[in-house]
Parts: sequence; structure tokens; C-alpha cells
Amino acid sequence: MRSLIKILTKKKLKISFVESCTGGLLASTITSISGASKVFNLGLVTYSNQAKIKILKVNNNIIRKYGAVSHECCYAMVKNLSKISKANINVSITGIAGPKGGTKQKPVGLVYIGIKRGNKIQINKHLFKSKKRSSIQKATVKKALDLILRAAK
Repeated sequence: MRSLIKILTKKKLKISFVESCTGGLLASTITSISGASKVFNLGLVTYSNQAKIKILKVNNNIIRKYGAVSHECCYAMVKNLSKISKANINVSITGIAGPKGGTKQKPVGLVYIGIKRGNKIQINKHLFKSKKRSSIQKATVKKALDLILRAAK
């Protein structure tokens, strides 16, 4: 974690997050490290569909057609966050942390993590096996930090 902040600081990169199923855990994890203020720009928790639509300007049709937990929604979240934040690296997270809320098509543990650096957007789909909410949230944050580290290099 400290190494990530060092790399971002050295490269003068700013990061911003928009989280759903992790409820701010990614932002909290970053800001728990001294020196985070040099790199961390903005953290939003758009937990409800309404927040995704109103604050992030995710098109209502995307949520209606694909759902909030989808590649398409994650893409729109990270793309629109970058317009608000003006950070170098933007991250979006949407998923089903459980223990309820899963379906056969979208089981508990399904998470999408979007990373935007410059004009490049990458959406990562993960299926975390744990059925425990906190385990899924922590695993998602760990994965997001790995992806940020890769994007920063």
C-alpha cells in the first residue's frame, strides 16, 4: 500500500474512486496511509441506482437493460467519474457483496472493477468465492489496489 502511494507520488498521479458494493472501503484503505493526500483526489459511494444516475450521470437505460452490476454500468461509472474528478487514474467498483441479492446469472461475489488511465478503460470481472460480505469487500479492495498498481506503472 505504501509502495502504491510512493509510486503515485513520484509520478505525480492523482487517483479517484467511485464505489458501490465496497461502500467506501477502498477510499478508507488509501486514506489510512500517511501521504495519501498527495495522490487521493475524490471518493464517491454511489450505492443506489438513483445515485449512479443522478451523481455519476449513468444512463438509466444502462441500468434498466444490463443492471447496476454489469460491465456496461461499471464502464459508464468510471468514464463519468473521470469527467468529474480530472484524476489521472479513476476506479469504479460495482458488485454483489451478499450474503443476499445474488441470482443464478449474477451470483453473490460477482464484482466489476473499472480502471481508467488516460484514454484507456479496462473493466475486470471477478467472481469471489466467499459468501461472507466483508470477505468479498476486502478481496475486491485488494484486487482494485493490484489493478491500480499495474495501471500506475
